[in-house]
Amino acid sequence: MHDNYLRDGPAGKSHLLVLPVIFLALVSLPRQHDQETGPPAGEVGLNTLTQVQRAEGWILLFDGKTFDGWRGLGRDTIPQGHWIIEEGAIKKVPSADVPRQADGQPLVGGDLMTVETFADFEFCLEWKISRAGNSGIKYNVSEEMSTSRPPIYAALGFEYQIIDDDRHPDARVGPNRTAAGLYDLIAPVGKTLKPVGEFNTARIIFRGLHGEHWLNGVKVLEYDLGTPRMDGLLAASKYRDIPGFAAKRRGHIVLQDHTDAVWYRNIKIREIEPPGVDLPVYR
Repeated sequence: MHDNYLRDGPAGKSHLLVLPVIFLALVSLPRQHDQETGPPAGEVGLNTLTQVQRAEGWILLFDGKTFDGWRGLGRDTIPQGHWIIEEGAIKKVPSADVPRQADGQPLVGGDLMTVETFADFEFCLEWKISRAGNSGIKYNVSEEMSTSRPPIYAALGFEYQIIDDDRHPDARVGPNRTAAGLYDLIAPVGKTLKPVGEFNTARIIFRGLHGEHWLNGVKVLEYDLGTPRMDGLLAASKYRDIPGFAAKRRGHIVLQDHTDAVWYRNIKIREIEPPGVDLPVYR
């Protein structure tokens, strides 16, 4: 058969003519998988989940249209003027653009917090930062601890750093203040950061006393609470005088209100079993 495709003559030409017809017939057939179940496994629309992800326990924390499931830390509502939904993403409005009150002062802002709390989890979202911007994702957050110290609308918790590494001065303080780092504690290693204005993918795993930060599919750091290494890092950090800061808890996940514009979308989480129980494969 292979020889007929290669040689000249009637037999070779007849096979070559038939092949395009077969190809056109095949590509015109409907894809049964798409018709019955939506996008194939691994493909997902904006702020949606695949059937496989649902089966694995993932839930959406943002539907792309409303702030359902969120509120301001220390508040019952969303901090007005500071947070909006724009093109399917939660946007932190830059402080310079926040509306003014009657006395000319800007509306009081604050961090945005999940209503629910989580202990052992895998958390994912996409983020992009404005030029020279700085923000963060906080987890293991106690609202009671946070509101007991000023400023009362700002979260205390471990922070996955969101920042423009090239232009914001805080990134030059030290590598543990660069994007995807555990802020003021551990620097990320081996990361690939997309240019400002493009979405990156963040992933946080917090299971038992073990934590991991991922950026764009690469694990860039990990740590274990209660170890000499972590105790030493905490003692040298800005958190050293906050009793109970590093205690493991069911905590909130928080998007930081930190002056600059930042966008978040495709926000999802799944609760996972504590150590000692096998986990399904991440998707």
